[in-house]
Amino acid sequence: MIWLGFVILSLIVLAPFMLAQRHIRLRGRRESALVLYRAQLVELENEGERGRIGPAEQAQAKLEIERRLLSTASTPEEVLPKAGRLSWLLPAMVLLLPALAIALYLPGATPMMPAAPLAPRIAAAEEQARQDLAMLDMLRAKLQTLDPHSEQARQGFVLMGNMEAGMGDAAAASAAWAKALEIRSDPQLLALKAQADAAAQSVKAP
Repeated sequence: MIWLGFVILSLIVLAPFMLAQRHIRLRGRRESALVLYRAQLVELENEGERGRIGPAEQAQAKLEIERRLLSTASTPEEVLPKAGRLSWLLPAMVLLLPALAIALYLPGATPMMPAAPLAPRIAAAEEQARQDLAMLDMLRAKLQTLDPHSEQARQGFVLMGNMEAGMGDAAAASAAWAKALEIRSDPQLLALKAQADAAAQSVKAP
C-alpha cells in the first residue's frame, strides 16, 4: 500500500541520522574551552621547540593560558541534555513525515482508484485520432459546398484550423486560418496563425 511506502521511505531517509545520533556526544562551553586551552599549550610547546618564539614570550604565553585553564576548570559544568533525551526526535519524525505527506496527498487524490492499463489508453487515443480525422474529412467535404467567401465558410476554416492545431499539425492549422483571414481579418486569429507559423518553422529547423 502507498501508506506503507511512505513509512519505508521515511525510514530510509532518516536511518543514517538515527545511526549517527548514537555516536553524538554533546560538549558544553566549559569542556570546549578546556580542550581549546590544552591544545594551545601543546601548540605553544611545539612553537618553542621550533624556535619560532623566544623563551620569555613562551613562558609569558604559557602562564596566561594556564591561568585561563585554571579559571575555566573552576567554573561549574553546565547541565546538558543526555543523548537519550533527544533520541525520540528522529523516531517521531518517522511517524510525523508520513502523516504530513498523507495530509497533503489526500485532499486532491483518489488512492483507491485502480491503475489504468497502458493498452486501453493507447487504444482510446488511437480511436480519438480516427474520429478527429473523420470529422476533418466531413468538414472539408462541407466546405467544398459553401461559398468560399461566405461567413459560414470562414467559420469552417477557423474550426478546421483549431482541429488541426489540436492534432499537432501547426502547418495545416496555419493554412486553414490563412483562408479564414482572407475572408475577414481578425487580430486574434492573426496572432494564432503567427504562433502556428513559428511552431511549424521550429519543427522544420534541424
